[in-house]
Amino acid sequence: MKIRAQALLFDNDGTLVSSLESVQRCWTRWAAEYSITAERFGQVELHGRPAVEIAADLLPAEVVPEAVARIEQLEVEDVPGGGVGLLPGTEDFLAALPADRWAVVTSATRRLAEARLEAVGILPKTLIAADDITRGKPDPEPYLLGARSLGVDPAACVVFEDAPAGLAAGRAAGMTTVALATTHQAHELDADLVVRDLSALSVLVTDGGVEIAVRD
Repeated sequence: MKIRAQALLFDNDGTLVSSLESVQRCWTRWAAEYSITAERFGQVELHGRPAVEIAADLLPAEVVPEAVARIEQLEVEDVPGGGVGLLPGTEDFLAALPADRWAVVTSATRRLAEARLEAVGILPKTLIAADDITRGKPDPEPYLLGARSLGVDPAACVVFEDAPAGLAAGRAAGMTTVALATTHQAHELDADLVVRDLSALSVLVTDGGVEIAVRD
């Protein structure tokens, strides 16, 4: 299978960078600080959603701004302690792409996203973060903004995601979706293509765009 596109849009956590242990560690501590029971906390989907939406599901509205600032602080402070790492295939895949053909589109805040990306040596020319949007994934707004920032028709973009919410956002934006089974089982992921991670793919840049193929 080959996929052709003009631009590639990557989620960060669970797609380019492994941060699952950090996320679980920080959010578990955060929940305890705000006296959220394990049962209540377990009912909320964490992955692929902006912190402000998660906090709004769990806490009174007047507490949300302070609680969002607190989880951001916990996660940023966790980065230097080895809280993140590159996922297989990320470095080689991104190195093959021109800087103006790809963007990172993350549900994390810009401060947190930049901390994690810098820690693993990824410096995207274009970064769309939670600060830039009004509606997070699964709404298509983040990916539509990514396409607009690169000056590319959404239909000519490919979204790389590991979370159902992000894949839903990509589909709603009218984009081709590639799911990476890094944080969810393959059968849980609804996408045009499902692979284990970026190491399963090859990329070729041509005058007409970018061609992605599954390695033999």
